[in-house]
Amino acid sequence: MSAEVNYIVVSPVRNEAEHISLTINSMVAQTILPTRWIIVNDGSTDATGPITEAAARAHSWIKVLNRPDRGFRKAGGGVVDAFYDGYRPVERESWDYLVKLDGDLSFERDYFERCFRHFDDDPRLGIAGGTICRAVQDGVEVESRIDPKFHVRGATKIYRSRCWSDIGGLIHAPGWDTLDEVKANMLGWATRTFSDINVVHLRPTGAAYGAWNDMAKGGMANYIAGYHPLFMFLKCMRRMVEKPYFIGGCALLFGFIRGYLKRVPQVDDKELISYFRRQQMNRLLFRKSLWG
Repeated sequence: MSAEVNYIVVSPVRNEAEHISLTINSMVAQTILPTRWIIVNDGSTDATGPITEAAARAHSWIKVLNRPDRGFRKAGGGVVDAFYDGYRPVERESWDYLVKLDGDLSFERDYFERCFRHFDDDPRLGIAGGTICRAVQDGVEVESRIDPKFHVRGATKIYRSRCWSDIGGLIHAPGWDTLDEVKANMLGWATRTFSDINVVHLRPTGAAYGAWNDMAKGGMANYIAGYHPLFMFLKCMRRMVEKPYFIGGCALLFGFIRGYLKRVPQVDDKELISYFRRQQMNRLLFRKSLWG
């Protein structure tokens, strides 16, 4: 693999002063450095701004963009809005890979080198990223959340440039980090999480919103993504027998139904929703699908 990989990283961050120094240290230590790392400070009220600006002064390839404080966390759409503020300055530039990276992660110094090696090995691979883990006393363990094999967690996503162009970017709403992969697969790309490359999540998934709100947010995201109601109902039933028992499934179902009651707009792509629902029904009927 060439050491001249041209990749750009965009990190929307909000109130990450407790963790972002470790993310900065991980990035600065990479065996293959990004061409540019744009950190979008999304209205932080803690020391995130000063910490990231100090990093930008120390490294010419790091740039910080500051957004005003909107006064609240805007689930799903907020992070995409901030991401696009960081993406626009490089939108017309030539690059091999675009990375969306959260500001509460740590990873090994060869993280990106190993990821790009996988991309080199599979020309059809369009979106990928490492396995999200959490620190435990004896090392790290995979976060308990179970994801389908085609899914790449939103905290660390690497997009091949041609795939990014084909999918037309991200939707500005919850569900963005599922629909990008579904559309990529619909267009013939492969998407997957690298089981042999770990990323340590320094803050538990959903901690910023609280457990109930995070799961309800997931249900709303599933609604916006156009999940088939039968598939969603069975998903909620399964979630009820997983920790946190009963509550998780109820919160997920609540968020999904709330989308219908509030008439929240779903993704404006009938072909994509039709494809996704067909894949879900194939899954239920034990046919070949995105799930395997």
